[in-house]
Amino acid sequence: MKGRACAVLFVLAVVGCAELPHRANVPVELQPSPNYDERRPNYVVLHYTSDDTAEQALRTLTDPTRKVSAHYVVARDGTIYLLVDELARAWHAGESYWGGDADLNSASIGIEIDNDGEEPFADAQIGSLLALLGDIKERYGIPAANFLGHGDVAPGRKVDPGRLFPWKRLAEYGFGLWCDPPYPEPPQGVDDSMLLGAFGYDVSNPAAAISAFKRHFEPDNSSEEMAQQDRALLSCLILKKQNR
Repeated sequence: MKGRACAVLFVLAVVGCAELPHRANVPVELQPSPNYDERRPNYVVLHYTSDDTAEQALRTLTDPTRKVSAHYVVARDGTIYLLVDELARAWHAGESYWGGDADLNSASIGIEIDNDGEEPFADAQIGSLLALLGDIKERYGIPAANFLGHGDVAPGRKVDPGRLFPWKRLAEYGFGLWCDPPYPEPPQGVDDSMLLGAFGYDVSNPAAAISAFKRHFEPDNSSEEMAQQDRALLSCLILKKQNR
């Protein structure tokens, strides 16, 4: 009996070693530990494909020479395509930043929405997106404030999902934040960059951060400057983020 138990333990040890990837380029002794878990995403980053069809986007996102991918694509007809395991790191955000995190690819699920950037988003598409976001949020416990656009995490470089994206509707379901007037008075003596940075934006280029903020929360506001009303809106969003 003792010999059999030892044999079982030996088999288990061999199996455990076989399942442990050996990535180092120097000699190592394998000693597998069960004390780990997989990557846990804490953000969702939304994009538009900028293509005319989902098929075009899928070709790009699965082309090994393009070095770009996403976890999901949501087609205009509502079909959801899975491209990359949620627990793997897809290449969708690129150089990015939000609230101190400078590598959104490593911390997020990327969703490409089939849209050329100039058209309204289809109802069937948004319905499927809401269902997908609800499923993701439930499984990972992602905070409402962490549902973002590519333009939010890469201001000055990206603008998707664009001014036509229905952020308010998503926020009503708990995916992203939204404030309607009247807004609280913004704090005195705090400049725009400090407010934008407190919300999460990269403010190394203040003009780009302002543009990204307005594209998301004030899509009809074409001003390049922050007015008192804009600061009040931003203050409201910061308060909501702190209280979630």
